Amino acid sequence: MKLLKLTVAVLAIQALILSSVQADITVSHIFGDHMVLQRDLAVPVWGKADAGETVKVTFGGQTKEATADKAGDWMVRLDAMKANAVPQTLSIAGANKLDFKDVLIGEVWICSGQSNMAWTVGGVTQSKEEVAAANYPNIRHITVPRKPADTPQSDFDGSWSVCSPKTAGGFTAVGYFFGRKLHKELNVPIGLINSSWGGTRIEPWTSLGGFKQVAKQDFAKPIIASVSKGEMGPNHQSPTRLYRGMITPLKPYGIRGAIWYQGESNGSEGITYYHKKHALVGGWREAWNQGDFPFYWVQLANFRDDKNEPAGGDGYAKIRDFQRKAQDIKNTGMAVIIDIGETKDIHPKNKQDVGARLAQLALANDYGKDVVPSGPLYKKLTIKGKKITIQFDNVGAGLIVGKKEGLTPVTEDSSTGLKRFAIAGKDKVWVWADAKITGDTVVVSSAEVAKPVAVRYGYSGNPLGANLYNKDGFPASPFRTDDW
Repeated sequence: MKLLKLTVAVLAIQALILSSVQADITVSHIFGDHMVLQRDLAVPVWGKADAGETVKVTFGGQTKEATADKAGDWMVRLDAMKANAVPQTLSIAGANKLDFKDVLIGEVWICSGQSNMAWTVGGVTQSKEEVAAANYPNIRHITVPRKPADTPQSDFDGSWSVCSPKTAGGFTAVGYFFGRKLHKELNVPIGLINSSWGGTRIEPWTSLGGFKQVAKQDFAKPIIASVSKGEMGPNHQSPTRLYRGMITPLKPYGIRGAIWYQGESNGSEGITYYHKKHALVGGWREAWNQGDFPFYWVQLANFRDDKNEPAGGDGYAKIRDFQRKAQDIKNTGMAVIIDIGETKDIHPKNKQDVGARLAQLALANDYGKDVVPSGPLYKKLTIKGKKITIQFDNVGAGLIVGKKEGLTPVTEDSSTGLKRFAIAGKDKVWVWADAKITGDTVVVSSAEVAKPVAVRYGYSGNPLGANLYNKDGFPASPFRTDDW
């Protein structure tokens, strides 16, 4: 009898020891109170547990189970759900239980880039009024702290915030105005994931897989070689280090897509940035394994003194042109803001129009709204005698000479003609051109060029006066038809 009691006591102690060393279930901080889950998608929920442990995830009337593998990794996918603004609790149960409250279902977007994406609502034009009016409890926001890393990270220190006058001042301004417009138009909850860092180049945000997709490019070869060897570089500007520290902890959280405002730190580049943009987008899409999700970016704003030369090519002219050309990536788009920049400030305070123009792309392309996605984009040219006729995509309701002042909507300006069009012949000598709207086209000519071959529009660092718009209120992108 004594032996039996001793055996029972030993077994009890062993059970107690085993239970005490059993690891708790953990998940990334992308999961938390007040989060938004992506609607109409089989939403992944994942984390860590003891190998072989059964994990149950319960939400919205459904329960899913997974068994942690040898490495302790587990994942379930919730069945796709419709948008829902009624707060619910997501529970994860195993050795311990995690309850995340006030969870909504709606549209989730990653907001990334450098300082113009990191710029907060508290620093925009009319910031006091904007913050005071930010009473949108169904808009949620989370910030990923700045963290470069040599190895892919699985977590970060952050939490979701509910949009209110007390919190909105710290939200990414571009993301907030983007999300606010979507929220008003779609009437669904919006989740904004802010992962941005001022002054950063595009390379640290790009994955190794992305660089491999453009491996034939000279700039990519040494990056692939060094990163593959684990030679990551010394700082946060080194290739892949922000991707590993600030993007990998997010994947594969269910998202609709991403918005991107970056390029100033690569502003002296041209075609190399085009290929780097392909690497960035392709790498993120490969990592998420969620198809060709939407990816929209901001073309760089007008900045620095206006050189006012017909040939242009100064400042951000080249990188803008290749930002435009990078729209050949499937399911992408670009918001043009050459009319709202500030000559002396690389951080234009009008973030309202930036966010709204990005939202316009999503409304047109992803949400089935019958709206023009952006301003006119160069399509092709036709040369006939002394004139070149330019055709555009996204003409919308028609072309106009427009004027934009502050936060007020674009108005038609009948007091002047089109400006910042230049024309050249085979001698490659550029002169300012006469440009006139004819139907849905622009006809360009000059008495100085008898046999024109090419046109440039707004092709300079700060093309002040560039004034081609569509009647829907969106500016035309700068472009050039030559490759000189």
